[in-house]
Amino acid sequence: MRCVIARYPFELTKDGVIASMAGIAPEAITGDSVTIGRRRYPVKQVGEVITRQDRRDFSGGEVSRAMARLGFTCHTPAEAAPPAPAAATDPIQAASDLLGGPGL
Repeated sequence: MRCVIARYPFELTKDGVIASMAGIAPEAITGDSVTIGRRRYPVKQVGEVITRQDRRDFSGGEVSRAMARLGFTCHTPAEAAPPAPAAATDPIQAASDLLGGPGL
């Protein structure tokens, strides 16, 4: 499939992307990510490997769109982080919980 990343056309295939990423360890995920095989990679790392360009030359959105069109599962940071637990609204109950007591 023809994809344009950083104003350059690339002929990408799903098998070609999987072969390119084989043997490459995923970096820590801080933003958008894509699942390739059983591993989850940052989109910037995938873009750098498949295009052989510097990460500053393209956006994560360009790579995410290309990977989604090829059939890979893309994730956003909002999907990756679980929701934070609700804080106790009663200060006396919160203090009691911190002290290990049964509360009121």
